[in-house]
Amino acid sequence: MKAPILAAGLLSATALAAAAETRELTIHAYDSFARNAGPGIAEAFAAICDCRVDIIGVGSSSELLPGLIAAAPEDRPDLVLGIDTSNLAAARASGLFVAHEVTPPPLDMPVDWDDPLFLPYNWGYYAFIYDNETVDTPPASFAELIASDLRVVIQDPHVSTTGLGLLMWVEAAFGEEAGAIWQVLADRPGTQVVPRWADAYHPVFRAGETDMVLSYATSPAYHVIMEDDDGPRAAAFDEGHYIRIEVAGLLAGALEPDLARDFLEFMFTDGFQSVIPTTRWLYPVVVPQDGLPEAFGTLIAPEAALLFPAEEAEARREAALGRWRAAFGE
Repeated sequence: MKAPILAAGLLSATALAAAAETRELTIHAYDSFARNAGPGIAEAFAAICDCRVDIIGVGSSSELLPGLIAAAPEDRPDLVLGIDTSNLAAARASGLFVAHEVTPPPLDMPVDWDDPLFLPYNWGYYAFIYDNETVDTPPASFAELIASDLRVVIQDPHVSTTGLGLLMWVEAAFGEEAGAIWQVLADRPGTQVVPRWADAYHPVFRAGETDMVLSYATSPAYHVIMEDDDGPRAAAFDEGHYIRIEVAGLLAGALEPDLARDFLEFMFTDGFQSVIPTTRWLYPVVVPQDGLPEAFGTLIAPEAALLFPAEEAEARREAALGRWRAAFGE
């Protein structure tokens, strides 16, 4: 009678030992990434790493870095996904990250990348989106936009990633004349400022309350694929378009640094990159073997990709925000 009990005990001990040996990778990302891209990516990596993968949403993209800085060391993850090029210098200066030690493959981006701490995983152009059923002739430049009577909604650069992207876009395109551009844009009766992208795109633009919205040049692909609607289009601007690149970083206090580096290697494979186009609605940094969805072939292809080096973007930020506040009074 005791043998079965002993056998059950041994089985339980074996199961507990196996569970104890299961490695766990913890990743922090912004909410929409964790919700939309996270499950597919976690499942794909878990299938090859024999580990548990937790991709946890911790707020908006603008909250990622401040949250990491404020967190106790024991509450920090192994990896973070979602810091972008506008905050790269601050992330580097935080001292929270260590070298990734990963050699990426050739990347499908309009700019070169070489950074010992951060690796890119998706990117996109900022752009103004309009509906071709209501806007016959979209503006082809900032000058045409501000001279038009089109209603346009933008986001606050103090709290919005897209708003900060527009701030850098105007800085890159106009330099010392940026303040004048903001002033004319602010004085237009059709300009509206809201806090974040989520406050602008569907509640205002898609509700028909404005003609154009600041978003990404890839946004129209969402409407074609998910809604069978080819009305929303991106306006191509003569000045070029500023780009956003999102990156992954390895935390200095990672409990699983080797597993984290395995994930960073995996990040450039189809298991990760093929998820990006139809969950993030941005470009992957490595085009998957089967290519991009057909709708991506109809998107604008800006002639110039604008991007400040990380340290220059950081150095310009406060003065640029000051010019924005002088114009909008906020």
